[in-house]
Amino acid sequence: LNDERLNTIMKKLAGWAALIAVPTALPVVGQNVPYPGFSEPWGVWLSAGLIAASTVVLLFLFRRRGWL
Repeated sequence: LNDERLNTIMKKLAGWAALIAVPTALPVVGQNVPYPGFSEPWGVWLSAGLIAASTVVLLFLFRRRGWL
């Protein structure tokens, strides 16, 4: 019973870690590699939208699978 509880806790921690890692990793890649719209005003909004969309998709998928 304790092992099952530990597995549930680890799934939740892994899900939250992924939700934190994705929005953190995307701007780091954008600093090293020019992203679409680099040096353009709409490029900032595009990258912010991609970060927000990827976070929402991960949140939806993890909640659907019971990880959060």
